[in-house]
Amino acid sequence: MNQTVTRRRFLAAAPAAGIVTASAKEKPALLGGKPVRTQRFPSWPVFDQKDEQALVEVVRSGNWFRGNGQMVKRFEEAYARLTGARCCLSTSSGTGALQTSLGAMGVGPGDEVILPPYTFVATLNVILNMHALPVFVDSDVETFQIDARKIEAAITDRTAAMIPVHFAGSVADLDTILAVARKRKVPVIEDACQAHLAEWRGRKAGTYGATGCFSFQATKNLNCGEGGAILTNDEELFEKCFAYHWNGAGRKSFSDVMHGTKFLMTEFQAALLLAQMTRLEEQAKTREQSAQYLTSLLREIPGILPLRMYEGCTRNAYHVYKFRYKKEQFGGLPRARFLKALSAEGVPANSGYTPLNRRQYLKNALHSSGYQRIYSKEQIARLEERNQCPANDQLCQEAAGLSQNVLLAGRSDMEQIAEAVRKIQASAGELARA
Repeated sequence: MNQTVTRRRFLAAAPAAGIVTASAKEKPALLGGKPVRTQRFPSWPVFDQKDEQALVEVVRSGNWFRGNGQMVKRFEEAYARLTGARCCLSTSSGTGALQTSLGAMGVGPGDEVILPPYTFVATLNVILNMHALPVFVDSDVETFQIDARKIEAAITDRTAAMIPVHFAGSVADLDTILAVARKRKVPVIEDACQAHLAEWRGRKAGTYGATGCFSFQATKNLNCGEGGAILTNDEELFEKCFAYHWNGAGRKSFSDVMHGTKFLMTEFQAALLLAQMTRLEEQAKTREQSAQYLTSLLREIPGILPLRMYEGCTRNAYHVYKFRYKKEQFGGLPRARFLKALSAEGVPANSGYTPLNRRQYLKNALHSSGYQRIYSKEQIARLEERNQCPANDQLCQEAAGLSQNVLLAGRSDMEQIAEAVRKIQASAGELARA
């Protein structure tokens, strides 16, 4: 039976058939050849007159503070509806959302908090800010997520919370995480800072844990420069979060409830978010379509292993498009050289995070005078021994990724990305020797 040979099938079959494609014969751009693409990927953020008008409205109102304005309240109501959460509290950042959650739960000195080693530093910083002990659970290299199967073994009688991260917009293994949390009675703070509109079994990420925390920082899929939010279905916990984020003041009586700090969102941030939300779903669908097509292309290239999603992840937000690079399939070409060559072909890529459990500033914090007053040298030594994450060390050596704005491009752009990777693979030996 005759079968139509698509461009994608041809590119996939070519190496196995001994066929040299046009791009494979060309000199890599890094060595003076013509790049695969010269057009820039879509810029970020996306904005128009709607965003400008939202900001002007706040300026002219003279109400720039959530205490006398309406924009923050309107955004909280809108984001709660969008996610299906009972309560939403806006904060000044995703970091503020995470720290507020810990503060409202009473996490402090002497406590332990579980987190993954492959995440942004804020997830660790908020634990250190509470003078609690960060306990790292190793990564699942195929999914880039915390290995939920290893969480229970890390729990002790000091464990006060766990913070799984829905890294890159994919969702961590919530079935396993929540089962362990219920069994061991440990509250879950979902770090959904990269997971706007992501879903686990058809329900929005960030609505499963005691709290779910989001970031609206400039690179995020929903963005107002800086900002954050906490989702919760626990009204009592919501009241504590509100108090913590407003210097300890209660929401209804404005009386002292607990100690706290100030993580308030401004009316400007909320107005911008309301405008940005009008295009969020459309952008999310574009990213999904581009990512799924790109994955179908890259899976056919030996040595490129796209991030695997768990079965329960029914929607990926694709804040970052991640894959692992196996240099053995590229003639031993070092990852840094591969990424540089890819960038030269017009495809900006990055290596991602370094091991968070090995960061020098973590060591400095644990050996600071404040921590030494709280914990013994033996406790710190045992923690550092517990915090070895060999799978994550491997992941950090292989990881590579593309930012979310790249996925706002079309199918032909995804084909160019795959073409650039194949071109580099065909000339890997020459690139390694140069």
